[in-house]
Amino acid sequence: MRVFIAGGTGHAGSHIIPELIGAGHEVTGLARSDAAAAAVSALGAKVRRGELEDLDGLKEAAADSDGVIHVAHRQDLLPSGGIDAVAAAELPIMLAYGDALAGTGKPLVAAGSIGSPGNLGRPATEEDPALPSGQEHKGTLRVRNVVERAVVGLAERGVRSSIVRLPLIAHSTTDRAGFLPGLIALAQERNFAGYPGDGANLWNAVHIRDVASLFRLALEKGPAGKYWHAIQDGGIPFRDIAESIGSRLGLPVVSVPEDVLMLPGYFGSLTNLVTMDVPATNLITRRTLGWEPAQPNLLADLDNGHYFSGRLTA
Repeated sequence: MRVFIAGGTGHAGSHIIPELIGAGHEVTGLARSDAAAAAVSALGAKVRRGELEDLDGLKEAAADSDGVIHVAHRQDLLPSGGIDAVAAAELPIMLAYGDALAGTGKPLVAAGSIGSPGNLGRPATEEDPALPSGQEHKGTLRVRNVVERAVVGLAERGVRSSIVRLPLIAHSTTDRAGFLPGLIALAQERNFAGYPGDGANLWNAVHIRDVASLFRLALEKGPAGKYWHAIQDGGIPFRDIAESIGSRLGLPVVSVPEDVLMLPGYFGSLTNLVTMDVPATNLITRRTLGWEPAQPNLLADLDNGHYFSGRLTA
């Protein structure tokens, strides 16, 4: 299969490209700079120069392929417009892919986010749809919902489209700027590893290599109009994550009271995220696609120590 990928030099994409090539696919990666082109080439893929702003170029690339994987975002918009601006820029990209692939039955697999679809009293499943972005539900990553709904909706136009929902923590030895390194740096800065309240709120996580294999499976055989859950750990108490970080850094682990002063005082801009309770399952993904996570889980990966190289306190 000739696969076009946008975002091939990012944390996920840099693992997806070799996963696809190893399975016998021919991969072309979008590159907006000489450095990105060199990185795509080093991974074994062909290079297509271009930018996410060039919708006509993306349409052409999609039309020339047998399938598309999109794991790119307009990160340059974050400082001025936040995640809302990033999502707003991503929507026309997905619709452009839809125009190119409509009626072909070719796959489009895009990255989504795992958030709780409301207070269900149970873990979220792949059958829980993304809510309209205007609805207020604590724990729902609402700003991306319009993008995910648009991608899944392309199934009605004859595109074998699907969303791979990713947790906030996608860990690996190459994770340098993700959420987990941020928590570790914060603990070192504050001289203790904090957790909100009793730390019982549940988080999910996955190894990035398992993410790569799921994208490949969704591309190869995923039915149209589906959500897939890239989850290895379905519900880890936040306190357990903090305790693992504190243990590796040799720092105390402390509850941070959940009030308007104490919690932001420790977590800052991460406050809304760390208080999320997002248990989720992957049963439908495993049964439908035959996906089985094979890499170390989150706590085992933290115990491996690579996240703490050069960070250990005296």
